[in-house]
Amino acid sequence: MFGNIFIGIAGMIGAGKSTLAKALGDHLGIDTYYEPVADNEYLSDFYRDTARYSFAMQVYLLNRQFQQHQEIIWRGRSAVQDRTIYEDSIFAKMLARTGLMDERDYKTYVQLFRNMSNFMCKPSVIVFLDVSPEASAERIRMRSRDVESKIELGYLQALHDGYEEFVANISKVIP
Repeated sequence: MFGNIFIGIAGMIGAGKSTLAKALGDHLGIDTYYEPVADNEYLSDFYRDTARYSFAMQVYLLNRQFQQHQEIIWRGRSAVQDRTIYEDSIFAKMLARTGLMDERDYKTYVQLFRNMSNFMCKPSVIVFLDVSPEASAERIRMRSRDVESKIELGYLQALHDGYEEFVANISKVIP
């Protein structure tokens, strides 16, 4: 009906991205790609010692999201993606701004992202699920993932600020 469409789902931790991606994928009969959580070998280390593992975590996620992004392009079919590759930069910038990522590491991350962006295509649309940091914290608590149990409200507030900036910028180039 739409031709090939690439839908990106964006939002805070616990916003409902996976739920919406699954519902859209099922309803539209299109491929669905999920954020790598269950098999993320850095996730528990990252939440245990964020400053130490922030760069490794961001490079890991960038690589995994890039793999998904390339698969979407190569398959040439409609798809929906839970958390876009573009959102990785929100986390990296927030980590650098809050002192949880070394400035040198952040610059390396940005250069890597820019180089990779030459091989990406923009989603047809990005659906942003806007939830407050408080709602995000409550949803994290309700779903009870051990690795997320120590996420602090301040972290979510800094992330929310990053999302506001992201939406203002990305909406100029992607509906």
